[in-house]
Amino acid sequence: MKLNYYGHSCFSVFAGGKHLLFDPFITPNELAKAVNIDEIAADYIFVSHGHFDHVFDVVQIAKRTGAMVLGNWEIYDWFNKQGLTNTHPINPGGKFSFDFGTVKCVTAVHSSSLPDGSYGGVASGYVFKTPDGNFYYSGDTGLTLDMQLIAKFAELDFAVLPIGDGLTMGVEDAIEAARYAGAKKVLGVHYDTFGFIKIDHEQAIRDFADAGLTLYLPGIGDTIDL
Repeated sequence: MKLNYYGHSCFSVFAGGKHLLFDPFITPNELAKAVNIDEIAADYIFVSHGHFDHVFDVVQIAKRTGAMVLGNWEIYDWFNKQGLTNTHPINPGGKFSFDFGTVKCVTAVHSSSLPDGSYGGVASGYVFKTPDGNFYYSGDTGLTLDMQLIAKFAELDFAVLPIGDGLTMGVEDAIEAARYAGAKKVLGVHYDTFGFIKIDHEQAIRDFADAGLTLYLPGIGDTIDL
């Protein structure tokens, strides 16, 4: 599967013939200033929770592309009020099949509020089964034993996990999360964007390697095969 990284926790995966985009936060991100959001392809946009650094560019991209936007009930309702019409609710425990494959919404442990201060519902992650492979995006979360259930639903080709610490898991817990979920390959996200989540890239890669895992930290705008 081809994965494009757009900085912070925003990335897209081309799977099942569709472009799946996650948590678009690009325009305000100084590190992603070379990325033109009007060139990003999206057939589906998955939102893990309501914080501004995960939803900022959703409306603009969705209106341009016509992508279906998915999130928990509160996020679904909020985007409907922002004028989006191609939306779909999905809460933890829920599973739906689409033309790209199947997605299951799973638990994440994190706070959530929307940019206007309204309640953002519970934070979520997503597990995907597609004809091209399977993957797990945890969203912003702390380590939880629930991650052991991921492998019961899908045999993963890779996982996307936060590694910046402070507000989410750090490297140590992300390694354990990868083990729980059964992922040997991990894309690290949610790091470096703000001063309090900066990491040592080389050390993080070494720590994953010492655990028998591969950590990918692509440049913003880069495409990798996973």
